[in-house]
Amino acid sequence: MNIRTINEIGDIRGKYILLRDDFNVQIVDGRITDAFRIEQSMPTIRKLQAAGARIAICAHLGRPGGKRDEKFTLAPIAEYMKVPLIPDCLDKGFLPAMRDGDIVLLENVRFYAAEEENDPEFARQLASGFDIYVNDAFAVSHRAHASTVGVTKFLPSYAGELLASEIAALTRVMKNPARPLLGLVSGAKIKSKIAVIKAFGKLCDKVICAGGIGTSILVAMGARNLAMDADNLEKYDADTNAEIFEIMKEFGDKIILPVEKGVGPAWEKDAPRTDKMMNDILPGDVIMDEGPASVAEYERAIDDAKTIVWNGTVGMAEWQPTWSVGTFALARYVAARTRAGKLESIVGGGDTVAALEATDTAKDMTYVSTGGGAFLEFLEGRELPGIVALKK
Repeated sequence: MNIRTINEIGDIRGKYILLRDDFNVQIVDGRITDAFRIEQSMPTIRKLQAAGARIAICAHLGRPGGKRDEKFTLAPIAEYMKVPLIPDCLDKGFLPAMRDGDIVLLENVRFYAAEEENDPEFARQLASGFDIYVNDAFAVSHRAHASTVGVTKFLPSYAGELLASEIAALTRVMKNPARPLLGLVSGAKIKSKIAVIKAFGKLCDKVICAGGIGTSILVAMGARNLAMDADNLEKYDADTNAEIFEIMKEFGDKIILPVEKGVGPAWEKDAPRTDKMMNDILPGDVIMDEGPASVAEYERAIDDAKTIVWNGTVGMAEWQPTWSVGTFALARYVAARTRAGKLESIVGGGDTVAALEATDTAKDMTYVSTGGGAFLEFLEGRELPGIVALKK
């Protein structure tokens, strides 16, 4: 995709830049527990700063519902970055005092309902006072919001280095991957992944459908002993079943499904774990992870691949150590194959990236995307509004 990037801006010394970053990070008790997205944004910030730009970063956190809610303040992020926080994203009073290379962080743009509505007047007010807009927030570029699309109507607009690198890495996987190409798609809700399973079915040589998605496919195909708990499986409707049947008819020879699960007596972090083959799972068992036999199947598929595209943890990876076994084992295996030069690994999705951070394997992957929904929609072949707005 031919888009405008910051390499084309020219001299920006003294220019006021509105920079859209994705700082939607996990914060617990006022402390950032995973700064991956912030750190990935730093190369663009440093480049603009070194060039003498005056930078106001626009970002969001969580879903405050279009009103000010201090639970979603960006104050911890400003503290982490050691920059001033501007209490209102529409405030322009700080601009005259800025000097070349200064950086400020604007308060949560989603404190205004007009942000997610892509309200033109709100976008105009947000853009007011700035000379240039830079989008470096791939993870929200699938949203047609005021801060990703609306402001581009009022300012010369460019992609930052992170956004450009995301597009380049994912485009290469879609157009010219090293084959065999393996897709690993997982998570709890198959409805949300139907489109990406279809896209992976067309794009990939093999597709692992793991976690709740794999279980759901098995249930739809007749494994009634697994359909036991609303905590584990969605309630089906005829359209979902029909789409699963269509996927299996068209791509069944490519799809790899779970053969064993880690189960417990209750949906609890500290529940005792038992690993059971799929046919041995009872109606009272609660599935919370992949079992070792499933992981072994997936590792064999990884051995045969030259490239893997992975989205979604295969169990309750945040419930360590009992229910993170499957996801952590796969993270370490993919990392080892990548380090050995036998695999290119493209990984995306917030929970998946958190698992990489927890296993200290993110640094070993070929490319780790900041995107979750945007990552999947891009791989599905959809045009992302925030990227389309930057086209030449």
